[in-house]
This record gives sequence, C-alpha cells and structure tokens, in this order.
Amino acid sequence: MQRFAAHEFLETQEALRSKHAEIEMHGLFAEMAQDPQLKNMVLNHQRQIMNAYQQGINLLMGKGVNVAATPQLAQIRTTEPATIGLNQPQMMAPNPHPTRLSDMTIATIMLNWHKAGSAIGMLWASECVDPQIRQYHVNGANLCQQMAYETWQYMNMRGFYQTPQLADHTMNTMINAYQQQPAMA
Repeated sequence: MQRFAAHEFLETQEALRSKHAEIEMHGLFAEMAQDPQLKNMVLNHQRQIMNAYQQGINLLMGKGVNVAATPQLAQIRTTEPATIGLNQPQMMAPNPHPTRLSDMTIATIMLNWHKAGSAIGMLWASECVDPQIRQYHVNGANLCQQMAYETWQYMNMRGFYQTPQLADHTMNTMINAYQQQPAMA
C-alpha cells in the first residue's frame, strides 16, 4: 500500500467527495436544462468529472495512472465572438420556490462551482509532496478552469453574463501609467 502525507491524502479525499457531488449535481442539471446546448455541455462536463473521479480513485489504490496528461476539454464552437460591454442588462427576481431551475441559474451555479474548483485545486496541489497526487490536483484545477470558461462562453452568448468594459480614456490612462517606468535590463 502506498503511503501519502496527511495533507495530500485528506485533500484528495475532499476532492473525490466534491467530484462525487458534482457528478450527481450535473445529472440533475442535465434533467432540468431546457436549452439542448446547455444540456450537452452539462453532460460533457459530467463525463469529464467522472473520468477525473475514477482517476483519483485509481491513484489512491495504487493502480497505474497517467496523471501527466492534462485532460483536454473541447470548447464550445461559437459562431459569434464574445460580447464585451453591457447591453441593457436585466436581472429577473429570484424564485424562492422553484420546481425546476432556469438555464441561467444552472449555468451560474456551474460557473461558480468550476471557478471555485480551479482555485481550490491549485491550493490542494500546493500542499502535496507526492508528484502524482500534486499533478492530479493541478489537472483538476485546469479542467475546472476550462469548464468555467466554456460555461462563461455559453452564458455570454445567451446574454446571461455580460462583461462590462472600461471607457477607452480610462484604459488608456491606466496603460500609460506603465510607460513612465524605466525599462528593465
């Protein structure tokens, strides 16, 4: 039996419990999603998470696992570029007694879960001494950031997540502040 440091073992257990919950939550999201594109994205994310979950179990059980290969997630193929700037954003009041979640709520929960997973995965990786466990958490963080970006692309395309932009004069003022610094040798 392989021996692990306490931090990396406990954090890997936490990662597996989180992936377990994500698999089930994505199953619920897929059942509730109205938009076929969202449903396909949810199911694709669920497959990716299921693969990562199984890889973590295999790693802890000492079965040969190649964690050096970073999982690749196909990005949404968009016909239009990301929309930057606000276009009369509106937010509907939350429904405190829903029987089903809206596509916007599903995507928002997924986006926030994946963003948090990316940050936490890197934190966990920083606590690991075993190179394979460390790489497992780095891969998990990378997978989460890819899924977060894909979810954001979907939300932006549907108008659920508009991205504010600074005025040109504000951006130019901030950029020009760096021109006053001496060049580094």
